[in-house]
Amino acid sequence: MDESLLNKHRLADRILYALKLAIEQQDIKVADALMQALELSMTRNTGGGEFVERRDFPPEMEKELSKLRQIKGKDKK
Repeated sequence: MDESLLNKHRLADRILYALKLAIEQQDIKVADALMQALELSMTRNTGGGEFVERRDFPPEMEKELSKLRQIKGKDKK
């Protein structure tokens, strides 16, 4: 785990760090809530009422999303 994320000033970086911990602990409920918080923190204060987010997630975030999908898939079996 990259502990340097704790030194970042953006809220999204700190939420991503917590998301990584939740995924490592396979806590799906908390990981889902953190994922929602991460999306909110990345898109707040952007666009107007009909704004559509078109940015791609950073590679590190995509990696964690993939891990979350994997543990969710295992949970359903």
